Amino acid sequence: MRVAIVGAGLTGLVAANELRAAGVEVTVVDKGRSPGGRLATRRIAGARLDHGAQFFTVRTPAFKRRVDGWIDAGLVRLWATGFGDDDGHPRYIATDGMNSLAKALAAGLDVECSTMAFAVRPTEGGSPHRWTVVVDDGTARPADAVIVTTPLPQAFALLVDAGIQLDDGPLRTQYDRTIGLLVVLDTPGAVPPPGGVQQPDDTFAFIGDNRAKGVSDVPAITFHATAEWSEAHWDDSLDQLAGELESAARPWLGGANVVERQVKKWRFATPQTIWPDPCWRGADGTIVLAGDAFAGPRVEGAHNSGLAAAHALLD
Repeated sequence: MRVAIVGAGLTGLVAANELRAAGVEVTVVDKGRSPGGRLATRRIAGARLDHGAQFFTVRTPAFKRRVDGWIDAGLVRLWATGFGDDDGHPRYIATDGMNSLAKALAAGLDVECSTMAFAVRPTEGGSPHRWTVVVDDGTARPADAVIVTTPLPQAFALLVDAGIQLDDGPLRTQYDRTIGLLVVLDTPGAVPPPGGVQQPDDTFAFIGDNRAKGVSDVPAITFHATAEWSEAHWDDSLDQLAGELESAARPWLGGANVVERQVKKWRFATPQTIWPDPCWRGADGTIVLAGDAFAGPRVEGAHNSGLAAAHALLD
């Protein structure tokens, strides 16, 4: 069996590893410059900042087994058991930034980055493979089965020419947007211990101090705007966004000066509807849709959907 996976985020990488372990030939394509998707870490002015997922929790046995392995390997550690109030529920972080988990999962896989898939079509011309994934340079990746892990509106566009019956519900899922501000400081900011704040005001949904997390040696803070603020300001210029968000962030900077700042926009940040099944499989069993819209908009949900997608083909 040869499987093509569209999307090298956590879901796609987990599915690829599970399939490879079963002896399946797997190719992963992703439009990004490196694997990871929202497992995203950026270096700015000597600092290291998680600018997508900030932490994760563990609620299911399947994910616990994965996280236990990451902890044993030194990839993951406990960050906190609450923000403000200690609720006893562990929040974990990647010791070298969230993207390090993606790099670990991608090791040994055939992952083609800067490679944008734009169509999944039935193969013509007598090829032994059922499907063709066409990429932006006009080349093709033949496959017996395809797993699509992109946000569902993008998956719908990829499968328009596939000639399969698609469920309208999942494919019309709407997503909240998130605008993030990344700032590097000359001295530590004023985010209280343990370095995370959830829903502090009408502007921000989460504030993460990357130095307090142990991700960065240089003071640096990630600010994620709320879905409502992000929607209202999505079309503002980057300079406008940086100025407005930095002004709103001032109470959390203390007396520190901003050395450098960047704005990051996540168009498909959080699915508004979560579908109960961990993945979707087409009638002939060779097209599978997976991602955090199926198993929950968290790191854990993306992981478990990737496992389910692989086993949908293996079973």
